[in-house]
Amino acid sequence: MRPTARLTGRPAAGRAGGGRAAARPSPDRWAAAVAFALVAAAVLAGAALGWAGRPVHAPAAPLFGHLLPHAGPGTPFAVIVAIAVVHRGALLAERLPWRRLLAGAWAASVAWTFALALVDGWHRGVAGRLTTPFEYLSAVPAVTGVRATLRGFTGHILLGAPDNWPTHVAGHPPGALLVFVALDRLGLRGGGWAGTVCVLAGCLATVAVAVTLRALGDERAARAALPFLVLFPGAVWVGVSADGLFTAVAASSLALLAVGLTGPRWWCAALGGAGLAGCAYVSYGLVLLVLPAVAVVVAARARHPAMLGWAAAGAVAVAGVVTGLGFAWWDGYRLVKVRYYQGLASSRPYAYWVWANLAALAVSAGPAAAPILRRAVAAVRGVRTPPVLLCLGAAAAVVAADLSGLSKAEVERIWLPFAVWLPAAAALLPGRGRRGWLCLQAATALLVNHLVLTAW
Repeated sequence: MRPTARLTGRPAAGRAGGGRAAARPSPDRWAAAVAFALVAAAVLAGAALGWAGRPVHAPAAPLFGHLLPHAGPGTPFAVIVAIAVVHRGALLAERLPWRRLLAGAWAASVAWTFALALVDGWHRGVAGRLTTPFEYLSAVPAVTGVRATLRGFTGHILLGAPDNWPTHVAGHPPGALLVFVALDRLGLRGGGWAGTVCVLAGCLATVAVAVTLRALGDERAARAALPFLVLFPGAVWVGVSADGLFTAVAASSLALLAVGLTGPRWWCAALGGAGLAGCAYVSYGLVLLVLPAVAVVVAARARHPAMLGWAAAGAVAVAGVVTGLGFAWWDGYRLVKVRYYQGLASSRPYAYWVWANLAALAVSAGPAAAPILRRAVAAVRGVRTPPVLLCLGAAAAVVAADLSGLSKAEVERIWLPFAVWLPAAAALLPGRGRRGWLCLQAATALLVNHLVLTAW
């Protein structure tokens, strides 16, 4: 597929109006300025509400954490990785053979994410993240068997229930807890192993997004996106949170679906469908992956429609097995909505968070996300390429999650499975300006990680 000038940001050869094309970054800068203003407004409004005695219950609103300027052993390594990717990332992405490129991108993502986490030190940044009383590891000793856990899971969701689950366990389907139980049973016990696995697996999302784009016929867009995926500011929360792991599972499932639909490969389609269904059993909000999945199906242009049947079969198989073992997703979802308002959510004002959530996303996705999204919206009226469809599918999922009222604060990590698809359309940015946007992406992650002690 040959991108048009409109989609790549480059003027077409011999086309009149090249001077006007050269001026196109101006609307991009305006889009970034609007995103910056949104973040600034969320910071000021959050502080003002706190001073007025109406706290929004996020100390560093719109982010969940504490304002604490600091540095650590990861600081010099994060700066080195950022400089290397900004200066050489785009060139390597253009020239390296595909498999070597994917391996290098994953390694660079791991280096970037670990370096950011280690700004807080090993224990505070990695090993201790998942060991608090609110996290999954605190509930691992209570699990005696998969069937028993699935059958009795809903009985421990509400705060008034006997032996109620810790906050994060109660707020998710049982699949999230069982992931960490599996690590424990494999001998990978404790917060150090759990944190390391979250980073190593979470960084696979970088590869999965690129694989999806290439499978849908746009390798050029995949190569353009990779440096942005490596320096994704959301890496601050991939290292370390379970949502980073969920992001990789979601992205890999969409990649398998894309490969299956275009291959055609029935087993990839089936695994993709199974993976997407599995995502609904690690986080209730990931049912919204149906919107990016529809984008994948549309981008695949129904080349092999029979593969959709295999994808559906994979999804039905997972849902059938989990339901048969004793966990009813709808019951869990009904009870988790009650538990949600038994905690901080009942005190967090919807009128603030319904727009401040988007400010948190603007930080997690980075300054480049605003012009990318602007260009994707403009391009959808013309040539609907895979990057445009994937970007807008993710954006639609974010809007649905935001309006639901079940995502008030902490979305900088909760929405990682959607935010990671915004850089997929980085090819829409003008080639001559991408290095500048990449600098801003890296600077955002470094600034946040050194000014805010994040909770994840």
